[in-house]
Amino acid sequence: MFIVVGLGNPGRDYCNTRHNIGFNTIDLLANRNNININKIKFKSVYGEGFIGGKKVILLKPQTYMNNSGIAVLDLYKFYKLPVENIIVIVDDIDIDFGTIRVRKKGSAGTHNGLKSIIYHLNSHNFPRVKIGIGQKREEQDLADFVLSKFSKDERIKIEDAILDAALAVETIIKYDINKAMNEFNSKGNKAQE
Repeated sequence: MFIVVGLGNPGRDYCNTRHNIGFNTIDLLANRNNININKIKFKSVYGEGFIGGKKVILLKPQTYMNNSGIAVLDLYKFYKLPVENIIVIVDDIDIDFGTIRVRKKGSAGTHNGLKSIIYHLNSHNFPRVKIGIGQKREEQDLADFVLSKFSKDERIKIEDAILDAALAVETIIKYDINKAMNEFNSKGNKAQE
C-alpha cells in the first residue's frame, strides 16, 4: 500500500496558490484514477483506491502547511507501513519553474511542510516529488510569494508540471522510484539545456 500526501493549506483563501500545488496534484491523481476524495480522518481529507493494481490513499492534510507532519504521523501509526511507501508532493522554490524533481529521500531545505513531516516521522527516508513554483522577487517576502497565485501565463506551464508530478507518482507506485527518477528528472534537465 502507498500513501500519497499532497501538501497545501485548507480553505478557499489558499485555493490554487503556489503553496497548494500538492493539493492540485492530488486532485489530478484522484481524477485520473477514479478515486473520490471524500473521507475525513487523520486530520485530513482523503480517498482510497488503486493505482496500477496497488492500494493507495490520496491524502490532503488539513492541519495547515507548517503542521503537515501531524496528519502524516496519524496515518503512519494507523497503517504501520514503511516510511518508503509515503510519497510526498511538495512545492519547491529552488528548482526551475515548471520542472519536477523526484527524490528518494533528503532534507527539508527551507520547506516548513517537509520539516514538519521529517520531525514527526523522525525520518527523512520518504520519497518526494517536488514541483518548481518559481522564485520570489528580491524584495518580496517568502510567505507572500508562496501564498500568491500563478499568473495566466505561468498557469499554462504549471498545469504541465502538475501532470508530470502525477505521472511520476503513478510511475513510483506501478514500477519503482528509480524508474520515476530516470524518466522525470532527466525531462527537467532537458528543459534547462
